[in-house]
Amino acid sequence: MDFAFTKMHGLGNDFVVVDATRTPFEPDAALLSRLTDRRFGIGCDQVLVVDPPPGADVDFGYRIYNADGSQVGQCGNGARCLARYIAEHGLSSKPRLRVRTRSALLELRQQPDGQVTVDMGAPRFEPAAIPLAAPARADHYDALLADGSTVRFGAAGMGNPHAVIRVDDVDRAEVARIGPLLQQHPLWPESVNVGFIQIIDRRHARLRVYERGSGETLACGSGACAAFAVARAWGLLDARAELALPGGTLILEWDGDAQHPVLMTGPATTVFEGRFEWAN
Repeated sequence: MDFAFTKMHGLGNDFVVVDATRTPFEPDAALLSRLTDRRFGIGCDQVLVVDPPPGADVDFGYRIYNADGSQVGQCGNGARCLARYIAEHGLSSKPRLRVRTRSALLELRQQPDGQVTVDMGAPRFEPAAIPLAAPARADHYDALLADGSTVRFGAAGMGNPHAVIRVDDVDRAEVARIGPLLQQHPLWPESVNVGFIQIIDRRHARLRVYERGSGETLACGSGACAAFAVARAWGLLDARAELALPGGTLILEWDGDAQHPVLMTGPATTVFEGRFEWAN
């Protein structure tokens, strides 16, 4: 197998992007493992695949594969890179695109300054919609972890399940310990992305995210949206705020209406292009 790829990143959250609009691309676990490997492959957090439109109401399909070979339903940083990729490769000249993932319908908007705004859809707080194995919606949930410690978190669905933990200082947060332990908790039937948020003021916060299938990444778009929505529900942030992640800053907007979408704006950068030969 021989195919073209583009290496991209959104705030350091990096991707290998493959165009399957003309030639089908169905990677198996072995190929995904090699593509994401930073020593023996290209190296990335996730592999993104651009597909033909799955219906008349959308412009493209959009698949997202984690480094462990699993497929997920949402990636905000990847969506911005997808919009830039589509424009740079002449797949569409529309300033606004509608793309469908396995769990969400996204609208992507090119901005004059080169940044991309993604309509990430409305946040979901009902446990069954996240999904979270809790009897009823609550502002906070408590979990006893396997090491005997207890953690309190908020929860939201943004195409993927997210737990949000408020901390005093993200630099000192026990991301590497709490992240995998909470992911393994039976409260999360599909595992979970775990965000650690530090509130600076009503318009600024800091965030680190431990992603399922990838570990801690420099940025997580859906994780930023979920953390912002949960912090808004807690009454801690205004309707427009900047979230600083290790890889850079995202601008988030949400009016608090459960029927309205979260808007996320940030950069998308092309790093290099090439061809990959695979003989398993």
